[in-house]
Amino acid sequence: MKFVRLKSSRPCRVLSGHPWAFAGEIDRQNQKLEDGDCVELRDVRGRSLGSGLWSNRSQIAWRRYAREMRLFDRKFLREALSSAVSRRSPGQYRRLVWSEADHLPGLVVDQFDRAIVVQVLTAGMACAQNEIALWLKDNLSPREIIFRNDAASRQYDGLELEVHTESGDPFVPDWFNIEGVEYFLDLSGGQKTGFYLDQREQHLQVAKYAHGRRALDGFCNQGGFSLQMARAGAASVEGIDSSEECVTAAARNAERNKLAAKFTRANMFDWFTENRTQKFDLIVLDPPPFAKNKEAMAGAMRGYKELNLRALRLLNPGGILATYSCSQRVSTSDFLAMLGDAAADAKREARVLEITGQPSDHPVLLNFPESHYLKGAILQAE
Repeated sequence: MKFVRLKSSRPCRVLSGHPWAFAGEIDRQNQKLEDGDCVELRDVRGRSLGSGLWSNRSQIAWRRYAREMRLFDRKFLREALSSAVSRRSPGQYRRLVWSEADHLPGLVVDQFDRAIVVQVLTAGMACAQNEIALWLKDNLSPREIIFRNDAASRQYDGLELEVHTESGDPFVPDWFNIEGVEYFLDLSGGQKTGFYLDQREQHLQVAKYAHGRRALDGFCNQGGFSLQMARAGAASVEGIDSSEECVTAAARNAERNKLAAKFTRANMFDWFTENRTQKFDLIVLDPPPFAKNKEAMAGAMRGYKELNLRALRLLNPGGILATYSCSQRVSTSDFLAMLGDAAADAKREARVLEITGQPSDHPVLLNFPESHYLKGAILQAE
């Protein structure tokens, strides 16, 4: 196996167990390295830091897949896939593989009943795509595998953006029953892999507070929170999203399930400004990521605070706020501190009922904070 060394012993995250090393941190030892090569990384004293997949194009030049010397071959891939799936609880809708957290950097696999959606995000994993498909067919017998290789991050590794199925046939959108609610999902063209499976448990958890309450679902997407709240007996449900496509989808899903919910296309910030006199008993805020890079952090935190401040002002006494962030760069402590500032400015006492995070099929890897992207809190305003 080829090897590279760190340029110096100065602190860098890979020395503390992080699975990434950046191009500027590495001495290539004058070796010719190809995208997807198995490469051992050593520190300046020659001690091994593990085996990783190499990229010539990305700033993340080395991504660890094993702490020992190990080839990324068919045997390793099949063992890693088998281990990842065996760690998941049985179910029809779940994440089967979560990238570095499952020792498969750049691979995401979601299961939607008998359809499987795969995202291959790095050059090293792209070399193994056919073997991945073969293992999935042999072990899970899906009716179709959809390769959603259209994530913008693929371009960092010089990979083209494309979507295709294993069979070569178009995958026709269809109805899928997730936690008792039917959704019309386009697994080939919907956001991410077609549905936010990481929030399905929170859809049910928030619904426990919904009975008899007037509810607002901010950034409603396809109606996950809205429909579960309506199903749980909310007095009324209103969903807001800036996407016409999402609003149309949510309304279609409500009609299919015979659930009463109103959906409106609007910018959430503008909606709050125009509806300052309304009052609700339960508000959900589940916005898209605001902080996509370090430079965006300050603006993102202002945005989160403004949203939560406005929501707190619209809550009746005893009202519930379920609020979330899926920005990787926003830590749980940052998020809770922001909520404290919002409550202070709203002049509301807010009791923390629950601190929430990712479901177990989206595991968080210690020493890899990037795997911990989803955090949230359920608050009660006095």
